[in-house]
Amino acid sequence: MTGAESGTRLSACPYTALTRLDARDSVADTSAHCAPMARFIARSTDGERIVLLSRPLAAVPPQRFLAEAEFSRYLLGPWILPVVDMAAPGTEAWAAHAYLPALPLPAVPALHGGPLPERTVRALAVVLAETLAVLHGQNVMHAGVSPAAILIAADGPRLTCFGAVRAAAADGVPRHGTPGLDAGSLPPGQAAGGRPRPLGDVYALGATPAYAATGYTAPERDELPRSPRSLAGRGLSGDPARRPSLAGMIHALVDDSGSPSPTGSGPVTRAEALLGPGRLPPRGIAAIAHQSASVPAADVATAA
Repeated sequence: MTGAESGTRLSACPYTALTRLDARDSVADTSAHCAPMARFIARSTDGERIVLLSRPLAAVPPQRFLAEAEFSRYLLGPWILPVVDMAAPGTEAWAAHAYLPALPLPAVPALHGGPLPERTVRALAVVLAETLAVLHGQNVMHAGVSPAAILIAADGPRLTCFGAVRAAAADGVPRHGTPGLDAGSLPPGQAAGGRPRPLGDVYALGATPAYAATGYTAPERDELPRSPRSLAGRGLSGDPARRPSLAGMIHALVDDSGSPSPTGSGPVTRAEALLGPGRLPPRGIAAIAHQSASVPAADVATAA
């Protein structure tokens, strides 16, 4: 499947695309809207399962894409969207993730009509920081955090696109201008071909809430709301030694005294305490609800 439009299938792939997840031009540039892979909502041929189907861009070696997909099957954390199925060796590359109704982060400010509220940005930043801290504790670098890598669901964001930087090019090969890699979220060291390291994830983390708060990944300091201001400013430092730790970021974004459980049932993570009612703009909630209702009934032959 060269264009991978709706109603078609990759060879030996048991899923048929229903609709694209991203805008049609979002995989062709290096802006904050770009996705590092082609992504579709798809249905199994027996009609029993809906998945998020991804395939590598033309410039990405299929074997590198599949290697990252295989590793990501074993990642832990409630805010990671796991790979549940993937192509067999020697066939056209694809990977299937567990599906839940969600929108790519760049679509949410567009629906909202501008930057997202500070509360939403703060919740997003804490979720990402806690998720990356879990990965780093396992000595795993995500190497793919960007606005397009974040899917916004009704119950909170999901981090996807694991290893997009590693899949795009081997260490030692410059990644400047690589299709699908968001130039604003790509750490300078990795852009020059360096090996992904923890402070590279911190750089990308700084860029992503900055985008949600302003519409672009490298805003001026005074354009940012108070809470994410120091996170973005220090996180986006060109000098890795000047970037804050993930623990420091979380502490700066959340009152250290902690927040009560939204249900009163006991302790929750800082991220869970922030993911309460009113976090998402109404138009974002409506779009997620529409996707939830329309996708299961989509007609493959006519899906746009």
